[in-house]
Amino acid sequence: MSEDGDKQTAQHRLQQQLAFILEADRLKQVIRRSYLVDASRLENSAEHSWHLALMALVLQEHANEEVSLLRVLQMVVIHDLVEIDCGDTYLFDDAAQAGKLAREELAAARLFGLLPPDQAAEFYALWQEFEARETADARFANALDRLIPLLHNYHSRGRSWQEHGIRSQQVRDRLASIDSGSVELWSYAEALIEAAVAEGILES
Repeated sequence: MSEDGDKQTAQHRLQQQLAFILEADRLKQVIRRSYLVDASRLENSAEHSWHLALMALVLQEHANEEVSLLRVLQMVVIHDLVEIDCGDTYLFDDAAQAGKLAREELAAARLFGLLPPDQAAEFYALWQEFEARETADARFANALDRLIPLLHNYHSRGRSWQEHGIRSQQVRDRLASIDSGSVELWSYAEALIEAAVAEGILES
């Protein structure tokens, strides 16, 4: 290929990457059901992704198995981008959970398809790995994703739980998968659920 052809190819690749970056800005508009710790407002999904990345950096030592921090970071930053098309699916909404994966598959194909083919394939594979929870990296990334709403709910005095009529057994059932990524974090989560019940901010 000529030098001009190489430049055109590089420019096209950059344009695709920047188009993806700009599209990702829309994640800041996706509102979740979790309140900020101070309960002043609901958080958005971009804030959630940032918080997960910070958790991965801080809590890596608590993973059940050795994990690749880079891959965990990649997964927690990428996995919620599908919410740009699908919105946030509330963890305790059984009806919405039923069709979640199919909706998100379509979103992943569109969003990652904005990237150059090699990056599109890499990002899609990381997203699939996170969803499948079959690797140590994915199990730990998912454990963090389950833990952070519990922290938000507890420290905002159960505001979201109370608004949606959530009970302690629902929380235990939906968060039990934390154990497969980190026994230590699941032990902490169980203690926090018990404390929430004892303090009257979560129905037993």
